[in-house]
Amino acid sequence: MKIKNLRITTAGAVLLAAGLVLAAQASASQSALAKGKKLAFDRKKGNCLACHQIEGGTQAGNIGPPLMNMKQRFPNKAKLRAQIWDARKRNPHTIMPPFGPHRILSDKEIDLVTDFIYNL
Repeated sequence: MKIKNLRITTAGAVLLAAGLVLAAQASASQSALAKGKKLAFDRKKGNCLACHQIEGGTQAGNIGPPLMNMKQRFPNKAKLRAQIWDARKRNPHTIMPPFGPHRILSDKEIDLVTDFIYNL
C-alpha cells in the first residue's frame, strides 16, 4: 500500500513541478511582452506609435497600418521579424526605418518587439 501511495505522491510532485515550470515560463513570457511593449512605445527606441495605431498607445500615427490581428496577418512570425528588421526587403520605397541594419534596435530588442507585436 505504501508503494502505491508513494507513486501517487511522486506523480503529484511531478505534476506540481510541471505546473511550477509552466507558471514560471508564463511569467517570463509576460515579462518579455512587457519589455517589447515598452520598446515599441518608447519614442527614442522603437517608436512604433509614430506611424502605427496600437491598442494601449497614445498619440498614435496613421502613416502605417494599425497593428492588430498580427498572427493572422503574419502567420509566420519570422516574416514579421524580417519586416521589423528591414522593411525595405519587401518594399524598397517604404518609410519604415530599417531597425536592424541601422542599429536602431539590437537583435534582442527586435526579438522583444516582434514578440509583442505578434501577440497583438
